[in-house]
Amino acid sequence: MINKPTFLHQNKPLITAMVQATNPDDLIHLVRTAAFDGADAYGFQFEKLERKYQNEETVKNIFATMAPRPIYATNYRFASNQGKSDEELAEGYLWLCDMGATLIDVIGDLYAPAQYEITRDPAAIEKQKALIDQIHAKGCEVLMSSHTHTFMSTEVVLEIAREHQARGADISKIVTAANSEEEELENLKTATVLRRELDIPFLFLSGGTHNHLHRSFGPMFGSCMWLTVPLYDECATPSQPLLRSIRAIKDNFDNI
Repeated sequence: MINKPTFLHQNKPLITAMVQATNPDDLIHLVRTAAFDGADAYGFQFEKLERKYQNEETVKNIFATMAPRPIYATNYRFASNQGKSDEELAEGYLWLCDMGATLIDVIGDLYAPAQYEITRDPAAIEKQKALIDQIHAKGCEVLMSSHTHTFMSTEVVLEIAREHQARGADISKIVTAANSEEEELENLKTATVLRRELDIPFLFLSGGTHNHLHRSFGPMFGSCMWLTVPLYDECATPSQPLLRSIRAIKDNFDNI
């Protein structure tokens, strides 16, 4: 029996290459670049792909290029997904499972858009739990994400992470902000609390003006992976560090 690649139960944090492009040729170029630079896994931002390419043949070909590394797939509301309903996004999650994704990113306010991307609506939460069960039934893992875009206290971040855990997520992803050295250092402290208190792996990241330290060294404080870019082009997320620089960090520290 062949074991499916996984983001869970890893001995060390994974270097995940986030690949974003509007067309499959550019995506595959990024995938191959990331492979040569030492990616452990891929992050496929499906919403960036133009709708004319969001089909079975194209996506299966992209995923085949990523094999045998595990694949983290997002399906956010923006870019090519602009105008899709949350029900359509949910259908997309299940479809990405069938295409070969490993880990599905379920946004924390799915079915009831809310501040800080974490809904408190009981009916929406029950629908999220049912969807997560469906994703698990397809043999895939679930990351629940909340992009808050603001600095938050340790207590608030931990509460959101516990909400993700309670809804059935395998990994909790929270992106806050740090707009000063003090806020970034506080976020590193928060990561150590998540490591102690949370029962599932987490990915805790900073946005804002002060994010480089957290993005580069977060796994040393407990995050389960790095999100990196193979190169900086017009589609890359500027706050994500360059893959080859993170590979150098990982290869030269014996405690990660």
